[in-house]
Amino acid sequence: MPLVVYGHRFSSYTQKVLLALYENDTPFEFRGVGPDQPENTTDWLDLWPIRKFPVLVDGDRTVAETSIIIEYLDRHHPGPVRFLPDDPTSALEVRFLDRFFDLHVMDAAQHAVNGALTGMEDRARDGQALAEEKLERSYAWLENELAGRVWAAGDTFTLADCAASPSLFYADWIHRISENYPVLRAYRAKLLARPAYARAVEEARPYRNLFPLGAPDRD
Repeated sequence: MPLVVYGHRFSSYTQKVLLALYENDTPFEFRGVGPDQPENTTDWLDLWPIRKFPVLVDGDRTVAETSIIIEYLDRHHPGPVRFLPDDPTSALEVRFLDRFFDLHVMDAAQHAVNGALTGMEDRARDGQALAEEKLERSYAWLENELAGRVWAAGDTFTLADCAASPSLFYADWIHRISENYPVLRAYRAKLLARPAYARAVEEARPYRNLFPLGAPDRD
């Protein structure tokens, strides 16, 4: 029985897991969640009533939360790309950066999206301002942290890069990474050029009209 992933292709966190699956050509079935696929949505809510996607199903086992899903894949469905190093100290660094991109880049950017979704001008303005403030701090920290590295945590592509790819992709739409951060800009471009993530971006292209701030005409 193949792996099953419930999610939405425009979702940053769904893309994070799809990227890991594509990196290793792991066979799976994608089941989109949304009003046009009510049967998938019903199944997803039965599996994970917390109402967050993606969710991975492997036989009779359900796995939620993106970082846990990717670690699960690394252990139970490994491929040429290993997302966590065997060395415990190195693995901690990867997990830390994974958390940084999720919490301090993607979640920071979400303030602007949430504000826009209210349809209220003052909420949208406040959400955008908060997102820009938080993202600017994160960009500055990452510019120094990534200097001299090939990928987020060193020379190999890891869980941290799976988190960074959609985080930086969408964050740059909300608050452009300025020329003051050449290392970070180059890193984002390298992530977008990686075939596995380029595939995820292309599959999500038809849904860009869903972006409440208006998707830029680039990427």
